[in-house]
Parts: sequence; structure tokens; C-alpha cells
Amino acid sequence: MNTLHVNIVTPDGEVYDGDVRMVVAKTISGEIGVLPHHVPLVTPLDISILKLRHEDGGRTLIAISGGFMEVRQDTVTVLAETAEAADKVDYDRASAAKVRAERRLQDTKLSDLEFKRAELSLKRAINRLNLKEYGRD
Repeated sequence: MNTLHVNIVTPDGEVYDGDVRMVVAKTISGEIGVLPHHVPLVTPLDISILKLRHEDGGRTLIAISGGFMEVRQDTVTVLAETAEAADKVDYDRASAAKVRAERRLQDTKLSDLEFKRAELSLKRAINRLNLKEYGRD
């Protein structure tokens, strides 16, 4: 078998279910490529773009905001906090979220927790906006 079955799930439901040739994900310790017959693995994921390479040479890009990836036999399961395919992202909304987070980070009266939340909001917004750039490759 030259493919992996990939299932991406969020608390809101399934985002992707299909067969791919390769999965490229950013874990909290670096980027990883998963091919068929990969060693079993469970790893936390960073806010990043998950890249799914298809047998026909095409690809699917999905913005995820953290979660976990489990690799077993020829199956990859991603449990993500949020996940959006490139064709589903509202880029105007993501751009507005980026501006709001940047403004929030300028506030010198933020608590440490509020600052961290604003940082994460900014990182998620930038990640979603990056889908458009990756799509041009």
C-alpha cells in the first residue's frame, strides 16, 4: 500500500478523511514527514499548516491550531483544536483577527495571561493567512 489514511477531527467534527501519499506536520519539536509504514508515534502539534500530498501530485493544506497526531500502521489521526482547509478560510476575518491581536499586544496593562492569549490569537490568525501564500507554491 502506497498511501496513508488520514482523518482530521476537531471538537466541531471531521474536517478531512481520505488517503494521501504523505503528511507533513509541524510538531512542537520540529517538522515531520510521515510516509506509509511509518513507525507508530503520538506527538503534540504546533499551530501550523498541515500539508497532505496526494498520489496524483496534488496537495491539501489545512491550518491547525495545535492538537495531537497519532500514527499507526498506515493511518494518521489528527485531533486538532481547530482545523480549516485553505478553501474554507475567510481571509478577511483572519486579517481582522490579526489586526485586533496586534492592537491588543500594544496594551501595556495586559496581564501575563491576557498577553499570552493575544499572542496565540495573533499566531493563529497569521497561520490562517499563510494558507494563501502556501497555495501559490
